[in-house]
Amino acid sequence: MERKEKIQKLLNKVKKIVLKVGSAVITKEDEGLDYQVLHNLSYEINRLCKSGYKVVLVSSGAIACGRAKLKYYKKPISLTEKQALAAVGQAALIQAYENMFQQYGIQVAQVLLTNEDLSQRERYLNAKKTLETLLNWKIIPIVNENDTVTTEGIRFSDNDILSALVAGTIEADILIVLSDVDSLYKEDPRINPQAERISEVEEITPEIMNMAGKNPGRLGRGGMYSKLLSAQMVNSMGIPMVILPGRTPLVIEKFWSGEDIGTIFWAKERKLNMRKLWIKYYIKPEGKLYIDQGAEKAILENGKSLLIGGIVSVEGNFPKGACVECVNLKGKPLAKGLTNFSAQELINLRINEAKINREVIHRDNLVILD
Repeated sequence: MERKEKIQKLLNKVKKIVLKVGSAVITKEDEGLDYQVLHNLSYEINRLCKSGYKVVLVSSGAIACGRAKLKYYKKPISLTEKQALAAVGQAALIQAYENMFQQYGIQVAQVLLTNEDLSQRERYLNAKKTLETLLNWKIIPIVNENDTVTTEGIRFSDNDILSALVAGTIEADILIVLSDVDSLYKEDPRINPQAERISEVEEITPEIMNMAGKNPGRLGRGGMYSKLLSAQMVNSMGIPMVILPGRTPLVIEKFWSGEDIGTIFWAKERKLNMRKLWIKYYIKPEGKLYIDQGAEKAILENGKSLLIGGIVSVEGNFPKGACVECVNLKGKPLAKGLTNFSAQELINLRINEAKINREVIHRDNLVILD
């Protein structure tokens, strides 16, 4: 089946869309928002909404917008300065979207998230319900990282990762990433203008990852490498992702009509339930459990729970219920899970009850890493 036919078959099933737009797409360097691009974007989203699609917009641009508004062009800038610039810029960013969508009679809502909002189960479920309620009310949620309050410990690596997590949270049918780089190329097109474009990707292999490099975008923290990580995440959730040239007028309509633009990453069959996907992608480990070969075989090959007898050592000071990594004796992370005991309790159990096979992580709370 050819790409165009496969895409048409996919789009016939699409109902919920997460659309991510980067700073370099909607802003001009040192000049603030590019209102022509915002106009094009709002026009296309309006057409999607009028056609019955539910759309969540993940938008970067607050810090870049704040820099331009205050004419604050000092480089480099500290985390505190970035937070202050985000506070100034986020207000201008959401006001611009409000004005753009108002002409189509569409209401928007601002949703600012930190990693903690999605990594703590109760807050994650609350965010999910809020987003779903807004969509049912035909309101467009405009999501951004809450840069004003985030620190290095609780921030997302970038909005590409955030958009993937949001897509998983609402169980979207497709993630569309509008980028200043129009597709995935075998080499960086900014260095080699003759680089070959990749039209579609069936599986993200190490060879595909190596095509990206790790250079960030012009204004944001992300780059092609983070976009490939995002594609890996959503593809394993059963969600396809497409990268499109964000500054091209009517680019979504062109993709919808089957034009050969951008790069599409085809989804895999989803093998994990959403709870296990949440453990795998949404929670940062607070510690490590080093396990022996017997425990490694039990959890990897036999799908068993992790028992106290298989733990060689405990790293970190984590509470009961925390997410921890299971690491083999060579230091390779094998799995993540929610522990039934705190770090101190595990240390005491190993000393006092080493022969009693207490269950440390139940298999329903344990997920194997790729």
